[in-house]
Amino acid sequence: MSGPRPVVLSGPSGAGKSTLMKRLMKDHEGVFGFSVSHTTRNPRPGEEDGKDYHFSTREIVQKGIDNGEFIESAEFSGNLYGTSKAAIEDVQAKNLICILDVDIQGVKRIKETDLNPIYISIQPPSMEILEKRLRDRQTESEESLQKRLEAARIDMELSKEAGVFDIVIVNDDLERAYEELKDILNDEIQKVQEAKS
Repeated sequence: MSGPRPVVLSGPSGAGKSTLMKRLMKDHEGVFGFSVSHTTRNPRPGEEDGKDYHFSTREIVQKGIDNGEFIESAEFSGNLYGTSKAAIEDVQAKNLICILDVDIQGVKRIKETDLNPIYISIQPPSMEILEKRLRDRQTESEESLQKRLEAARIDMELSKEAGVFDIVIVNDDLERAYEELKDILNDEIQKVQEAKS
């Protein structure tokens, strides 16, 4: 696949991936494209089908996974999530940097493909801060929250393994984290901007 290298953004729920990603896309309009993942979970307030996720049924997503249409997929809290090859190709066809928001399992699956992205991990400063951020959202049950925290503990450990990520950004200060993210993506951003001019 030609064009700018895709970006794999990973990190636990509540680390700040969405906030950083939305700001990056707003500040660099016409440079990034978000690979819209599929999920079988219900939409949260304000989420739009086809924009935030492709909200789908378990049967449809499972069939796509079985047919090899997904570059990565995972099950979390009883719901399937996945990134289809078509979703990435849609973004690349527009000569945009494709952003993939995936969990640590997804990162390991993508490493087995020929995608060749830049791997970035966004991590919270601590479990305590992460738990506070998740509780402040007030979007899930205690049981669901505990599952997310357990997944976050595993994610934080695995992000320390050598060679998994090109960079790990600890989001203890949003401005600094954002500057770090922009710095690592600067070369790819310039490629897209030069191609457009």
